[in-house]
Amino acid sequence: MVDIWRSAHWLYRALFLALALGLLFFRLLPLGHSAGALPGPDLLLCLIMAWVVRRPDYLPLYLIVLVVLIEDLILMRPPGLWTALVVLASEFLRSRVALTRELNFVTEWILVGSLMLGILLAYRAILGISFVPQAPFGFAAVQVLWSILLYPIVVGLSRLVLDLRKPATGEIDSFGRRL
Repeated sequence: MVDIWRSAHWLYRALFLALALGLLFFRLLPLGHSAGALPGPDLLLCLIMAWVVRRPDYLPLYLIVLVVLIEDLILMRPPGLWTALVVLASEFLRSRVALTRELNFVTEWILVGSLMLGILLAYRAILGISFVPQAPFGFAAVQVLWSILLYPIVVGLSRLVLDLRKPATGEIDSFGRRL
């Protein structure tokens, strides 16, 4: 007999991988990249943060590393730096899953927004120390602000379309473990 719980994990992992590859595909398309245009949000970062806060068991560490490292290589960023920072931020959220379960959405939004801002500052500081050329700070700041502003939309779509929700306080899985 097929265990629904186990297959749901793999189903959500495959869905995340498909969403991430779709976002990367659309990011590579030459649409609206005129000089002086505002940057778009980092929807993949929003998706990772939303899924880790909602259901950290659906998004294992190896999947985050794989997807963000592929994004680093395709977008020609320094390989592994953005990946390491995203992994640190997602593991910070994963280690506080009991706390974030009790938070209201505004506090969660502030927490995730401050993590996104921290990732940006750490990334730029490391690139600056290494003397790697980088985009102007305003460009990166606008991208992070767009990401923070669109985080509630990503969370709402994840909840309404994908039924990705925070587990209730006493909820257990089919093996009897607390979520």
